[in-house]
Amino acid sequence: MKRQLFLFILVGGFAAAVNWLSRMALSLVVNLELAIVLAFLLAMTVAYTLNRRFVFISSGRTVQDEYVRFGIVNLVALVQVFLITIGLDRYLFPMIGMEWHRTAIAHGIGVVSPVFTSYLAHKLFTFSAKPER
Repeated sequence: MKRQLFLFILVGGFAAAVNWLSRMALSLVVNLELAIVLAFLLAMTVAYTLNRRFVFISSGRTVQDEYVRFGIVNLVALVQVFLITIGLDRYLFPMIGMEWHRTAIAHGIGVVSPVFTSYLAHKLFTFSAKPER
């Protein structure tokens, strides 16, 4: 379990970097809200691929079934990331006078926020063993 959690965090860190960096690039061409969503979807696909390959044992489910389950868990995480990022960037940070890299820091905190809840959800739902018939 410790090794699996470590690998999950490692994969998640890489996916978070993909998310964070792609959001910055996407923000050059689309608004922040859309950039957050598009970056999250890109990072989710990277995370699914790496988690399936390196972190979790085969569930016996199809790739499509696992990816849909992965997407459900990540949809909940997306709401969390979105609310935290926008809440910090648009409300809390301006209220406390924080301007230095405000959006980047807000998004970084948002991206890191669902690590442990996502691990448990993926372990118990996304990659759980398919019941025998």
